[in-house]
Formats: sequence, C-alpha cells, structure tokens
Amino acid sequence: MVIPGKGSRRKISWDVVRAGCVTLVMLYHSTTVSVEFHPEIEPRTFAFPWQVGASMLLVISAYFACVTIGRGTVLRYWWGRIARLLPAFVAASVLIFLLTRAFRIEGWYLPSVRDLFEHLLMLWHWNPAEFEFLDVAHWTVPLQLMGFTAAALLYRSRWGHGDRIIGVLWLAMLLPLVQWPIRASEPPELYRMLADGLGFHRWHLFVAGVAIWLWSVRRIRTTHFAALLGTAMFAQWLHSFTIAPSGELVPDVGSSVCVAIGLCVIALVARGPDWDAVIPVAARRPIQWYAGISYGVYLTHQSLGHMVVRRLQDLGAPTSLQTLAMLATGVLLGWGITRVVEQPAHRYLMRTYDRFVTERSAVSSGA
Repeated sequence: MVIPGKGSRRKISWDVVRAGCVTLVMLYHSTTVSVEFHPEIEPRTFAFPWQVGASMLLVISAYFACVTIGRGTVLRYWWGRIARLLPAFVAASVLIFLLTRAFRIEGWYLPSVRDLFEHLLMLWHWNPAEFEFLDVAHWTVPLQLMGFTAAALLYRSRWGHGDRIIGVLWLAMLLPLVQWPIRASEPPELYRMLADGLGFHRWHLFVAGVAIWLWSVRRIRTTHFAALLGTAMFAQWLHSFTIAPSGELVPDVGSSVCVAIGLCVIALVARGPDWDAVIPVAARRPIQWYAGISYGVYLTHQSLGHMVVRRLQDLGAPTSLQTLAMLATGVLLGWGITRVVEQPAHRYLMRTYDRFVTERSAVSSGA
C-alpha cells in the first residue's frame, strides 16, 4: 500500500478503517484462534471471539476496485492488482515455511516442500482435506484474485455498466442463498469443491463493497442500497451456520452482528465526510503508516504469531504479554514484507508493464 502524500485526496477515515480491520483480524487470531488451533495454549485473559476483520477487508477491496478500475486500461488495472497481491503472498508464504521449519515446535504441523508448493497454488479451498494451509489467514488471497479478475471481465463487457450491473449484483447475492440448503446438507464432493473453491459463501461481501460504491456516487437510491446491504447482512448470518457436535446447525450471531455494523461503518465512510476533524494531526502519519503495511501484516501475523505465543508461554510470560508479542510480530514482519517485497515488486512490475505497452504502441505506430 502506498502511503498518501500531503497532496493526496484519500480520506484519513479509510486508513483508520483499514488499520482497525487488520487489528481486529490479529486480535481474533491471537486471542481466539490460537487457543482453538493449539489447545495447550492457555485461554487469554481478554478474548476477541468474532470473525469480522477479514470480511471487512474483502468489502473494502471490492469498493476500491470500483474506485480504481476506470483509471487507465482494464488490463493495467488487473495487472496492478496481481502485482500488488502475488509477490507479497509468495514472499510471506516462503518466510512462514522457512521460519516454521527453523523454529519448529514439537507436535505442531511441520510443512514440507510439497506443502509449500501446494500452498502457493492456493489449492486449500478446492480440497481442504488434501491440501494444508501454511497460514489459514491466506484464505482471502484467491478470493481477491478472483474478485479482481471478475471485475475486469465485467468492466470490459456490457454487463459491467449501466443498470445491467445491478442485475449482476443481485444474481451474485441470491444464487448462493438459493443453494444454501444444498451446502448445509452434506452436499456431494463435486458441489462442495466448486462452491468452496469459487467462494460462494463470500460473494455477498464483494457485492456489498460494490453496492457501497454505487451508493456513495449516487448511482443507486438509498432504498435500493438498503435492500442490497440488508440482503448481504442476511447472507452473512446464513453462511455463518456450522454443524455442532450434536448435529445441530448453529449460527455465529456475534460475528454476523459485527459484520453488519462494519458494513454500515464502511458505507458511512464512503459517502460521509472525512474524519480529519476528529483525528489528531499527530496520529495521522502513524495511522497512514500502519494502514500502508496492512496487507503485509495480514499475510504474516498468524502462524508465526502463534509460535511466538507458545514460546512465551513456555517461558512463563503472562497471556497479555503473549498477545502483545504476537501483534508486534505481525507488525514487524508486515513492515518488512511491505518494504522489501510488496512495494518494490509492484513498482518494478508496473514499470515493466508500462514499458512493454509503450514499446508495443511504438511498434504498432511504426507499422
């Protein structure tokens, strides 16, 4: 992420929201998921039990896809998204692999080289019983890549413009809802593979992001927007059901409520005034810096952070210190990935693309 300069028109409120979302992700993974994945880790004194931050980051990604897709060619937009996401994902995956093996914890998952390659191919959603995550937090990466690709294809077609896009949004929202009974009733493996691989149960988050953009630029009326956003909230609740040990379907009400609140906050940020009047000047640069490394933080904090928690527990550190250490580890590694890989790789790949396009244009003109 590029930190905006003094002349940037980007709202500080977006940086606050992005920073808040990645912090909620880390709190959830450090205080709840760490104990669920590794039962020998002590329960936290403070626990944040709601899965909300990653979902909100997908909504924000969809919103800003709408903001940026009209700047330049569609192909350059798509290449820019690939150049931003993939190098950092590959670097973070390799880093997690190396550090997990170098500082292995007895009894914990130890990835092989094959696991690394399968992780880099992002095969987990398609067959989770066969392919392991190096870091479960990476589940959003293939969904973002598919979302950005779908956005580019739609924008190039007549279905991405005018009133047709509204129909596409409703179809993307309602199709998974109609199929939910199949998903909830032990479906055939082929169906499960396609539904999970294509992220059916997350489409409503991308729809919500696009709907928020349409409403913020006054392309849809508030009543229509409320219907779309309300349906997205319902979809979030419906898709949160899991099967309890008793066989009963149980919804994650807390996370669903948090996502609903988050959708409203993002909508208000998109259409409302900036928060510069209430954010102290001294806090703006740190917030912008943190928001600027948020993708790197997201990629690196979970698996390695759990190792830090376990090591500190073995040393007798209190749980609050363990949690703070996991957060600090995520920020430090995220900063490193951003500065060493994400930003330089993005600049290089975009320069390479622009040079290639310029050369092609020169050849075509000469012809």
